Amino acid sequence: MQTRPLGRTGLEVSRLCLGTMTFGEQNSEAEAHEQLDRAVAFGINFIDTAEMYPVPPMAATQGATERYVGSWLKRRGARDDVIIATKAVGPGHAHIRGGARLTRDHILKAIDESLSRLQTDYVDLYQLHWPDRNTNYFGKLGYVHQDDEDATPLEESLGALKELVDAGKVRAIGLSNETPWGVMRALHLAETMGLPRVASVQNPYNLLNRSFEVGLAEVAHREDVGLLAYSPLAFGVLSGKYLDGAWPEKGRLTLYERFKRYTSPQAEAATEAYVGLAREHGLDPAQMALAFVNTRSFLTSNIIGATTMEQLESNLASESVKLDEAVLDGIEAIHRRYTNPCP
Repeated sequence: MQTRPLGRTGLEVSRLCLGTMTFGEQNSEAEAHEQLDRAVAFGINFIDTAEMYPVPPMAATQGATERYVGSWLKRRGARDDVIIATKAVGPGHAHIRGGARLTRDHILKAIDESLSRLQTDYVDLYQLHWPDRNTNYFGKLGYVHQDDEDATPLEESLGALKELVDAGKVRAIGLSNETPWGVMRALHLAETMGLPRVASVQNPYNLLNRSFEVGLAEVAHREDVGLLAYSPLAFGVLSGKYLDGAWPEKGRLTLYERFKRYTSPQAEAATEAYVGLAREHGLDPAQMALAFVNTRSFLTSNIIGATTMEQLESNLASESVKLDEAVLDGIEAIHRRYTNPCP
C-alpha cells in the first residue's frame, strides 16, 4: 500500500482510506468490524468517519458510525497504528445539538461527543464537514452572493480548532466540501493569526465530477493541502450496475431517493462510455474508476466505501491496477465529450 504525506503534519496516510458512512445503516456493527479488520490487514491505516454518519442522516442513527469504529478501536487496541479522521457538521441538521453550527461552543461539544463515541482521547484529523457560510457545495451551481449575517466567522471555527490542538484532542485539521476561496482564506488566517494550518480538503472527485481540477488542484500542490477524494465511484454508479434501467435491490440509489447527484441523462451517457472503455481493455469498471483517482498528483487519499465484503475486496484490488496510456487517453476523450456532468 502506497502512503502519502498528510499536508505538512508529518503523518503518512495510506493512498486508500476506508470510508464508513454506511456503518449503522446499511452495515451492522459486526459487518463494520469485519471491514475494518480486512482494510487494516490489507495495509490501510486511514479511517474516515463523521459525527453526522451514517447516511442518510437521521436522529435515530446519528453517531452510530463513530460508535462502531470506537468499539472496534477498543477491541483491537494499538490505537496509534491507525489514523482516525472525523468531522464536525455544518448548519442544517436540527437533530444534532438542536441545530449544530461551526461556532466555538458547538465545535468544543462536538469533539467531546465524537471522542466519547470513538472511545479514544484524540483524533488525528478533525474536519469541518461543510462551510458555515453561503457558498456552493454538494453539487450546487450558480453562486449568488448573499450577505452572511448568520454565518460563523472562519476565524471563530479555526480558533476553536486551535484550542483542541493545544489540548491534545486533535492532531491536525482539515476542511471538507470547500471552495478555493475557503481553503486559501483558512491558510491566510493560519499564517496571520497563528491558527492551525489546514492539512487536507475532503471533496468529491470521480470520473463524473472532476471539478476539483479547476481551482483546488493548484491550491493542493502549491500549499500542500491534498485531496481526500470522496465518492470516487459516484455512489456506485461508475461500477455500471445501474445502467440500462437496472436497480439492484440493495443499491444505495435504489434504497434512498435522496441520492440523485449522479443520475442525470448526461451522467448515464458518460457512465456507459466509461464502462465500455473499461471492458474494452479488460478492466473492471469500478476498479478503473478508482485507479484513475489513485493516479492524481494532487491526491492524498482515495476514500473507498463498501456495503459487502465482495465490494470491499474489489475496491482494495484497485490499489494495484495500473492504467496504460491507451486507457488514460480514452478517459480524457470521454471527459472532453462529457465534461463534469455531475458537479
